[in-house]
Amino acid sequence: MKPQNFEETVIWYYIIGSMGLYFIGALFVTGPALAWLLALYVIKRLWQQTDETPADQRISIPLGVWVWIGAMLMIGLALIIGHINFNYDDAKIIKSFINFFLRTWALLALFPLIGCLNIRPQLLYRAICILCLQCLVLIPIAYLLSTTGIETPLYNVSLMAKIGGNSERFYNVSLFLRQEGEVRLLIFAPWAPALAFAGNIYFCLASQDSDKKWRWIGMFSSALMVWGSASRLGLLCLVSLPFLKAIAANLSRPSVQIAAGLSSFAAGLFGPQLIGYARDFKDYFDSQRASSSSLRGLLARMAFYQWQEAPIWGHGIKAPRGPAVTNFMPIGSHHTWLGLLYVHGIVGFIALAIPMLYSFVELIIKAQKSKAAQTGLAVLLILLLFSFGENLETLAYLYWPGLIMLGIALKEPFPALFSHLKPQLNQSQA
Repeated sequence: MKPQNFEETVIWYYIIGSMGLYFIGALFVTGPALAWLLALYVIKRLWQQTDETPADQRISIPLGVWVWIGAMLMIGLALIIGHINFNYDDAKIIKSFINFFLRTWALLALFPLIGCLNIRPQLLYRAICILCLQCLVLIPIAYLLSTTGIETPLYNVSLMAKIGGNSERFYNVSLFLRQEGEVRLLIFAPWAPALAFAGNIYFCLASQDSDKKWRWIGMFSSALMVWGSASRLGLLCLVSLPFLKAIAANLSRPSVQIAAGLSSFAAGLFGPQLIGYARDFKDYFDSQRASSSSLRGLLARMAFYQWQEAPIWGHGIKAPRGPAVTNFMPIGSHHTWLGLLYVHGIVGFIALAIPMLYSFVELIIKAQKSKAAQTGLAVLLILLLFSFGENLETLAYLYWPGLIMLGIALKEPFPALFSHLKPQLNQSQA
């Protein structure tokens, strides 16, 4: 597996060199830089494209990617108006726009846009498997270090912190942490659930590699990352995703439709019991890390309550530190949707909901025939699940290969059953 063009070369060497970037504290800085570099390359390619450009070198931007671009621009507008409404000066607006839009939310549009380039999914899968192999070597080293009593973080790259800004946690090099007497893996992530998030994305991509050896290395390593992070949401996602993906990718099959109908009938008959089981599961889920669940619940209530102070455009920005009652965690963190309500108001909430819903519907249709669309749909399901426990925009610099796969999936053609839609869809493409 070798890169065959500029975009594949950049992505290939960035992924397999990610651990080196992590050890110099550069991942949080170079991830957004990679997005903007390749996005500018997309613009260059579109500018130079003519009717004489060979068909295999032509690129087009599908409607689904335009939806993501428009939605993220709306969040950028909400950020600016929120700052204006709270009387922040121009310098603060510019700084926030760079740190909390160009390097975060914008990535959710830029990486799907990059997926419109000539990037082979198999190259993406193999690069992820190689990265997973590197992590597989580091995992026993992390556990070995944890037995020595060594303090974490191992070190902090202060130079990168000055360049990149934001929290010091993004520049700490810590393969693990000790929390409530438990060792939790970090490997390359700023906190343990972030590793579980990235691990689920990597598992999804690695499982599609055509080489059996690499496929099992990637899947085993990424599953081990999720397990070692001790993230409840990560483990739940890892277990449930194969079933959700299988159902979504086979909705056109009569057997699945019949099973869905019977399940709906059974759910109607045994609704109260099922609701009781769901409540019991939630109580058990929360009890596994009660202090974390309590903190997340408090942050959620405070975000929802304070959202009412600025319901349309939001507060514009999270405070760097929250109150002492939240262990100084910022209000709006630990939940994408409530964070959007608090920071960017109902405008920001709707701006993310629209591309999520549109992409889900489009990929459900395409997944009935396309393997790439099935993988893109799985990535979208992971994003949706983790949006209830993490801030998607903050961690985009870690899971960005999944966003590229989402762009590749949105570029897939509709099945023949929907061929009558092609003229309208083609008019929407660049």
